[in-house]
Amino acid sequence: MMRRAMISRRRVLGIFAAAPGLALPGAASPDEAPLVTWRGPVLGGLGHITLHHPDRRAADRLIAAAVAEISRLEAQCSLWREDSHLSELNRHGVLVAPPPETVELLSRALAIAAVTGGVFDPTVQPLWKLYSSHFGVRDADPGGPPRQAVEAALALVGYRDLLVSRDRVLLGKRGMALTLNGIAQGYLTDRIVALLRDGGIARTLVDLGETRALGTHPAGRPWHAVLDDPEAPGRGWAEVELADRALASSGDAGFVFDEAGRFTHLLDPRTGRSPRLHRAVSVLAPEAALADALSTGFALMPESVIAAILPDLQDVEVLLLRHDGTSVRLPAG
Repeated sequence: MMRRAMISRRRVLGIFAAAPGLALPGAASPDEAPLVTWRGPVLGGLGHITLHHPDRRAADRLIAAAVAEISRLEAQCSLWREDSHLSELNRHGVLVAPPPETVELLSRALAIAAVTGGVFDPTVQPLWKLYSSHFGVRDADPGGPPRQAVEAALALVGYRDLLVSRDRVLLGKRGMALTLNGIAQGYLTDRIVALLRDGGIARTLVDLGETRALGTHPAGRPWHAVLDDPEAPGRGWAEVELADRALASSGDAGFVFDEAGRFTHLLDPRTGRSPRLHRAVSVLAPEAALADALSTGFALMPESVIAAILPDLQDVEVLLLRHDGTSVRLPAG
C-alpha cells in the first residue's frame, strides 16, 4: 500500500516558516494596510493568497475574482476532476478546440521539456499509473513493477509525441496520458498574480502550490522565506528573499509509493525509476510555472548537469539540499 498520504502529487517542500529575523508572509505591522487572506483547495492541495489593501470590500472582490479564476482553470488542467479538459484528453487522446490557457500551459510545458532534454516531461502519467496500481494492492512486490511493465509504460512516455495547436491537442500514441502536476500549480499562481496586478494590487503573495511574490512586502523589504528540511520538519536549511520572483520546491520525501521509500512521485521519464539524487530542490525564477517545472526536472538531474543548464536560463537560481545534509546555491548564469 502507498505509505504516505499526500495533499497533492507534488507537495511543496519549501515552506514559509518562522525564524529569528524572518517574517511570515502574513505578518503586518499596525501601520500597514489591512491584511486580507484566503485559504482553500487548489488542484488537490491547499493554497493561500495574502493581500494588503486599504479597502476591505475591494480586496474581497479581488479575492472572489481570484477564486473564480482558480475554479475556471482547474476545470481545464486538473487531474483530480473527471470532467476537466485534461481528463477528457487522457480518455480520448485528443482535445478539439482547446481553451487558449490550455494551449499556453501545454506549450510552456513542451518548451521546458526541451530545455531539460526531456527530464521534465508532462507525459509521465503512464508511469505514475503503473506504480500506483502496483503498490496499491496488498503484498505488492517491494522491488517494484516488473521490468517488462516499466518498459511498456516508458514506450508511452515522450513529450515529442504531444502535439499542441490552437485547433487541437493530440496524444500521438494510444495509451498516452498527461499530468500537469509538475507545472499547473505554478501556472495558476502566475495567472492569479496577473489578475491581482490588473486589479491594482502592487504587493501580494500568492501560493497555490508554488509561491510568487508581487512586489515587496508592505514594509518595503522583500518577503522572507525559510526552506524547511523535508526529513526534519521545522528545521530550516536555507533562507531566500522574494520580490517579484517565484519559488518552487520539490523533493523525494514528499510522497513514496512503497514502505521502503525507494519509489517516489519523482519518476525519471528516461528510466522509469526514482533516482533520489537530492533531499530537496528549490528554484527561484521570474515566473512560478517556470520554477515549478524546473524544480521537477532538476530533482532528477545530478548537480553538475543542473549547473551546466543554468547559464541558458535567465534569472534562475537553484538551491540544493543534499542527502548528507549539506547544501549549495547555484547562481543564475
